Amino acid sequence: MRPATAAAVAATSVIGVGAAAVAAGRYASDAALGAPSPRPFPADRRLTVHAVAAGQVTLTRSFSALRPGTYGLTGRDVHAVVGPVIEQPPGDPAVSADTVVRRLERVTLGNLKPGTRVRLTPELHRGDPLAALGLAYKEVEVPGELGALPAWFVPGARDTWVITVHGLGTTRDHPLNLTGFLHDQQFPVLDLAYRGDPGAPRSPDGLAHLGESEWRDLDAAVRYAVRYGAERVILHGWSSGASMALHAAVNSALRDRISGLVLDSPVLDWRTTLRALASARGVPSALLPLAVRAAQGQTGLHGARLLDTSVPTALHVPTLVLHGPDDALAPWQQSRELAARRPDLVTLHPVPRAPHAAMWNADPAGYEEALRRFLTPLM
Repeated sequence: MRPATAAAVAATSVIGVGAAAVAAGRYASDAALGAPSPRPFPADRRLTVHAVAAGQVTLTRSFSALRPGTYGLTGRDVHAVVGPVIEQPPGDPAVSADTVVRRLERVTLGNLKPGTRVRLTPELHRGDPLAALGLAYKEVEVPGELGALPAWFVPGARDTWVITVHGLGTTRDHPLNLTGFLHDQQFPVLDLAYRGDPGAPRSPDGLAHLGESEWRDLDAAVRYAVRYGAERVILHGWSSGASMALHAAVNSALRDRISGLVLDSPVLDWRTTLRALASARGVPSALLPLAVRAAQGQTGLHGARLLDTSVPTALHVPTLVLHGPDDALAPWQQSRELAARRPDLVTLHPVPRAPHAAMWNADPAGYEEALRRFLTPLM
């Protein structure tokens, strides 16, 4: 019996059905939104390294291991970067129905060896911008309502800053995928850590709110940017970070300084994402409605989709949405709906065969070209 199911059954027998329902709902809610943070993307199952050779690594064959593009490969005390699948010639001893061979770009941490348990992640880099990319940077503190928020600032020549904000299951390492590109475009980049992140203040209830409270930390970053010389800012968010960007663009007192949004895999319906998170982390399907109600009670999340609030109507800046039909955590139909409702401002760039918040990983060249075209008028 699964631990979550056993816990629910035991609770029912000891404290009664009503109390058990509350306990089970809170368990499911905590499994989806609670500490520790960050958590891996639950859709990415763990894989076994079967072999490592010059420039290639053999992994357990799975849907995730066959994804196109470039990904981080992470496990206990190990991190590497893998590129596309390498097709093996017939008769090659590396060919197996149970394995897949990918190009091994580099090992950035530890020792990648047979037997190592790993998973694919959208985060290619570990460490700060200098260690990861060779870019000079400053470690700064953004004053937030809960305390100081750590951020990396990479200087650039323009007076339009890009503020990057990660989302579910990742840290400020994730935006480093795009920091080099943005630096080449001469944008100053502020890469923010927010409440619940390592080194940042803890959320008062210890839970993620999928952007509904966290956006105020992004608002603090906008204030910081303007205070230190930004004439305009572009907000680039992934997942719940994209939701934070939408909230900030509409609700910030400095929204007139926000000149554009880049939304990667935005979470536009917290109920759908919460259910997907809880299910992927082992919560039984019977408890999913309880998880939604418990999360609403614990976090104050309101019941409406972001699309059903005033946000789409109040949106006033050009917006690029990068999303794909294979996102299991934040369904892309809602991004299509946002683009259809605001064709005057919103451009949707679809990315097939990409998991949640990994649109760049699936097609780096296509992503960067779409981003370049969007940013050019905003420079």
